[in-house]
Amino acid sequence: MAPGEATDVGMRRPAGCCGGGVFPEDSFASWGAYGRALLETGPRLRDRLTARSAVDVEVHAVRGRSGADMRRELNWWDLAWFGVGAVIGAGIFVLTGQEAKEAAGPAVVLSYAVSGISAMLSVFCYTEFAIEIPVAGGSFAYLRVELGDFMAFIAAGNILLEYCIGGAAVARSWTSYFATLLNHHPNDFRIHATSLAEDYNRLDPIAVVVITLICLFAVLSTKGSSRFNYILSIVHFAVIIFIIGAGLSKAKLSNFTAEFAPYGARGIFAASAVLFFAYIGFDAVSTMAEETKNPAKDIPVGLVGAMALTTVVYCILAVTLCLMQPYRDIDPDAPFSVAFSAVGMDWAKYIVAFGALKGMTTVLLVSAVGQARYLTHIARTHMAPPCLAVVSPRWGTPVRATVTMLTATAIIAFFTDLGILSNLLSISTLFIFMLVAVALLVHRYYASGETTAANRNKLVSCVAVILAASVGTAVYWGVAVDGGWAAYVVTVPAWFAATLYLHLGVPKARVPTMWGVPLVPWLPSASIFINIFLLGSIDAKSFMRFAIWTVALLVYYFFVGLHASYDTAKVLAAEAAAARVEEGGHKAVEIAGASS
Repeated sequence: MAPGEATDVGMRRPAGCCGGGVFPEDSFASWGAYGRALLETGPRLRDRLTARSAVDVEVHAVRGRSGADMRRELNWWDLAWFGVGAVIGAGIFVLTGQEAKEAAGPAVVLSYAVSGISAMLSVFCYTEFAIEIPVAGGSFAYLRVELGDFMAFIAAGNILLEYCIGGAAVARSWTSYFATLLNHHPNDFRIHATSLAEDYNRLDPIAVVVITLICLFAVLSTKGSSRFNYILSIVHFAVIIFIIGAGLSKAKLSNFTAEFAPYGARGIFAASAVLFFAYIGFDAVSTMAEETKNPAKDIPVGLVGAMALTTVVYCILAVTLCLMQPYRDIDPDAPFSVAFSAVGMDWAKYIVAFGALKGMTTVLLVSAVGQARYLTHIARTHMAPPCLAVVSPRWGTPVRATVTMLTATAIIAFFTDLGILSNLLSISTLFIFMLVAVALLVHRYYASGETTAANRNKLVSCVAVILAASVGTAVYWGVAVDGGWAAYVVTVPAWFAATLYLHLGVPKARVPTMWGVPLVPWLPSASIFINIFLLGSIDAKSFMRFAIWTVALLVYYFFVGLHASYDTAKVLAAEAAAARVEEGGHKAVEIAGASS
């Protein structure tokens, strides 16, 4: 067992974990206590780097810190529609035209397929974890169990960034499509604040109103949100069927085949990296495992079914668009509306705008539900203020976490033009999905106290080679614009050999009892490779923004999160030790009484 592994084991929650001060831990009791905590940053960091939570702790002890339980009201039908509602939104109606025109041409359908395969591999990994660790924390909880506190926190910070920025972008897009529906320019509904910088001077009150209404739905009832979501999603699918049917009636095969891949393979994969944004959101469904009646049955059907349906719909819509217009004529901002106008169906743009509004509303709703549950579980571990972990006994929902996350989203949506951030969102998501795939390999091949040191070292070596080969392939792809195939002859066989050795030479430590990812280690290893490869197609400026955000996360962690989680772990460990001593004392009395 790793040195810190037992520190999270404890069944009684520390005082103040569900309320009281913002940071009730001993390290923040006074400035002097905080100063002493900072002086111990090194030893505390070493402890938390090796600290891995246990499944029972996440499912019972950590979940118990929210006070009331979330209500188990969801089934596979709810999860499937949540999955569809979470994903099919602004991405397909905006990014398809942009990437078809500027990056991939009609081959954008292949870009959607590549992104969909990557997303499906991640869905498999999330599904197994969601069944075995059915809590609100999603990938944060999975990584805490398998990779430890530190990696879990970095991952969680990026997930919260993704949800805030993504929600704000969708809310501002909502205003744009609402304006189209009313025959107005989007800026007609925005306030021009000339004193602010150019990218922040178009204030969007409609986006704030939409987010506020979504917040009310998410707070009042998860089941109610589910019903509202699948009603809107059914309407949305009716609009999509209309777009496909009407669009194909105006199709010209020459638009699709004349120049199928004008930008080559590089354009296809570059578009895939951006279009991955269109698949973001399914991980929110995994955070609802705590509210699912039968996770072992409902989660696989809901998650895998939703992703398969979404991928097919995306590919068909992309083909439809490219059959209606030559790719050079596709409008990057409102591709479907302009395409219908170009073929003499100007009236259809209103139906497209209506469908887009419905789609974006469901994306915002599922995003609100998911991001609140992420923050709730992070707060349960005291890496965020524990007062945010409280679940309302009346509503059965995490009210404080929901309001906090949507307030941040509303502020960003009110001020900020978010066109430059779609790549940043894809970086965060691909990074998280890669970590979850690594965690699944660790989960299957390593069990503390059971796996031998030799097998552990083999696992570490194989994962290291898989990561190095994937990074090498992605870097070479990103920098060698005119490059040959020399590097791939080394990196791809190295990935294959490491995966093969892991399959044949390292015994599995666990076998799933309910549902498991098939073809382990091949599918998780392929997920790692594809996610990292797509990262290599994203521009350098986005990586700089990703690095800045990661540095900000590290600053918070070293000055706040580390010390709060360290104190909480130590309190729980002390209480667990006291309970064992007390139990031993009772047994001694019983034995003495029996012998007398």
